[in-house]
Amino acid sequence: MVLKVFRYDPEKDEVPYYRTYEVNGEPSDRLLDCLNRIRWEQDPTLSFRMSCGHGICGSDGMRINGVCGLPCQKLVSAFEGEVLVEPLPVFRVMKDLVVDLGPFFEKYRSLAPYLITRRAAPERERCQLPEEQRLFEDAIRCILCACCTASCPVNQAKETEAYAGPAALVRAFRYLFDSRDEGSSERLALLDRKEGALGCRTLWKCTEVCPKQIPVTKEIGQIKKRIYEAKKAGNKPGSPGSGGDEPPREEEGT
Repeated sequence: MVLKVFRYDPEKDEVPYYRTYEVNGEPSDRLLDCLNRIRWEQDPTLSFRMSCGHGICGSDGMRINGVCGLPCQKLVSAFEGEVLVEPLPVFRVMKDLVVDLGPFFEKYRSLAPYLITRRAAPERERCQLPEEQRLFEDAIRCILCACCTASCPVNQAKETEAYAGPAALVRAFRYLFDSRDEGSSERLALLDRKEGALGCRTLWKCTEVCPKQIPVTKEIGQIKKRIYEAKKAGNKPGSPGSGGDEPPREEEGT
């Protein structure tokens, strides 16, 4: 394998540069294995994130031959010729393939990624029917690798600096369609903005790169539909009677 790797250490490099490495790899090896061999056997200064190495943690997101993805999911047999390895776009490079994901998680937290309840906690678990859970089952697979957000043309063009991005919207979808959640009014108010779901231009890049095959664009579309339905019913998101004062029981199972 020949890997052309993006290198940049802001403490000593004036500008980024690329360095080429040759690595012996079996067809069944992963690209992450090759990067580890570079660090272990050739250049210990090479920096990148990784943890589980099995597509579960999402920490090793980077751009491979121009497409964002996880090197732990890419087999050597899938590549021919030189492989270009770069950090995720959109984010500030901290060192080599490591980017600053602080802004990513700030936007993620801005859309209330947690269950909102108002009634007293039940003595046991909050029950939910299997068909209700299936409504957001795909969204649960999100591992916050940031590949979708880095690939989003809206984020890349910086058309709206405050745009939450696909990953944050997928998590908002997960709770908006959860029958146990009682905060749909607040959620819709956060999403009914250009910085929220309305900032999506439906270009499908997020869905194309998602390593967990989540229908990201479709789920953002479902959020927009929910916003439209709330307005059509005369319940402006965030207004009294739109589900913010009483549990939105009519939304269960939709």
